[in-house]
Amino acid sequence: MAHLRIALAQIDTCVGDLDANSGAVLDRSREAAEAGADLVVFPEMTITGYPIEDLALRASFRRGAEAALHRVARELDAAGLGHLAVLVGSVGEKTTREHDGAPARPTNQAVLLQHGAVQTRYDKHHLPNYGVFDEFRIFAPGDGVCVLDVRGRRVGVVICEDIWQDGGPVSQMDENEVSLLVVLNGSPFEEGKGHVRTELAARRAREVQAPVAYCNMVGGQDDLVFDGGSFVVGADGRLLARAPQFHEHLLVWDLVEDDEEPATGEIAPPLHPDQEIYQALVAGLVGYVRKNGFRSVVLGLSGGIDSALVAALSADAVGGGNVVGVSMPSRHSSEHSKDDAADLAKRIGADYRVQPIGPMVDAFEGQMHLEGIAAENLQARVRGVILMGLSNAEGHLVLATGNKSELAVGYSTIYGDAVGGYAPLKDVDKSRVWALARWRNDAAIDAGSIPPIPESSITKPPSAELRPGQVDQDSLPPYDLLDEVLDAYVEHAEGRAELLARGFDPEVVDKVLQLVDRAEWKRRQYPLGPKVTALAFGRDRRLPITTRWREP
Repeated sequence: MAHLRIALAQIDTCVGDLDANSGAVLDRSREAAEAGADLVVFPEMTITGYPIEDLALRASFRRGAEAALHRVARELDAAGLGHLAVLVGSVGEKTTREHDGAPARPTNQAVLLQHGAVQTRYDKHHLPNYGVFDEFRIFAPGDGVCVLDVRGRRVGVVICEDIWQDGGPVSQMDENEVSLLVVLNGSPFEEGKGHVRTELAARRAREVQAPVAYCNMVGGQDDLVFDGGSFVVGADGRLLARAPQFHEHLLVWDLVEDDEEPATGEIAPPLHPDQEIYQALVAGLVGYVRKNGFRSVVLGLSGGIDSALVAALSADAVGGGNVVGVSMPSRHSSEHSKDDAADLAKRIGADYRVQPIGPMVDAFEGQMHLEGIAAENLQARVRGVILMGLSNAEGHLVLATGNKSELAVGYSTIYGDAVGGYAPLKDVDKSRVWALARWRNDAAIDAGSIPPIPESSITKPPSAELRPGQVDQDSLPPYDLLDEVLDAYVEHAEGRAELLARGFDPEVVDKVLQLVDRAEWKRRQYPLGPKVTALAFGRDRRLPITTRWREP
């Protein structure tokens, strides 16, 4: 029996771009054929992009995806690739017995294309309905088992969540004596998830007594980031091949005969945790900018750590020359902050501009006298108006620079520093902001480059500089303590009693919980940003704005 060469094509798709997604299938299939592959596997929902959410419910969208599917099959054959088994994801349709006479329901489908036609279809069984997923509401579940014959080898096919749940199609694979199990995935990134995937796949490999080939997509899609990292594990659970994270890649691996030692392919090294998060943030920003038709970004440069990190991320994502950094000093802005902003812009090659806000604030206060927090917020809102004005006039995407800790406690001005179309640090707490800034500077030094972030932006006490001598710790607990309490309350849903049992000071606990609970309305209006933790604000955490529940 001959060896079977498998190619896992982890590609970056865009929801709704049927032509470009189809073109990527053709290009990668040619590359796979040139590498001698017999079977090329693409990620979940390849043709449509993922997640398609309620687009799946539109019959017109399903018709368009189906037409694209058949067109790809014909073009593969016309290009001399008809012999190649091409496994792609798309949206399908299903009419169940209990819904006879009712409109067909969409399915999350894997489709085998070969010899110029659709050969086999498989509908995903397990439809996730937790965290960012809402598939149970959208799709109809499948109920069949899919085992392909590829050059005399039996290849089982499942989709993403099908291996995360016990039972279902995987439990029936050993009965079909498969030589390989392939999994099409649209698995979003979150910190620490990589080893969970490989451990799960290893368990399934032992169950079916066959290798598992796991193909995942890459790229940013709205608030999700897909990290790729496609891999193959052997029947004994050993890692045999792994693609790099956050890059499109074709991973080629050979399925040898049963009596031979399993083949090993390339194994991309794991990333440092801070590097992994940083690259996820860059990938999310790149995806949002490019897929929404922007070429450049604009943000306020305060000289502080958050705007500095966002600027560095932006330069890595779209190039420093496509970053517009605007210093908007007020009478409360320190000289060192203005100097740090200018220094940062020079380091990354940004288009740096200075627009003082004093005259604008004075004009407003000349008509309406404001004091205290109202006067502080006015400064932030004037800055937001400036950034949105530049966006409207010049076509830049406005980036909000707030972090997860600030968002959690409402430490941002609505319609002010919360202004923006995208928030790169939305799921990054303040403690991690400092760690990422350090990592990025160290990476630059290791590469022989100038660190992008001025050292003083990292070391000085954080301040909004909206009043004389202001620092964040005037209003908040120290960030290391704040982040620890937030992690317990937000990420792990621990209540007041659990927090006190951990030994946190009651005064700190009560203050943080009150701030978090009162800020839900602000979070609802904040721009979307890339999810990088297990629980991000947004689809992961859905709480009512109007509620009288308070932790006892």
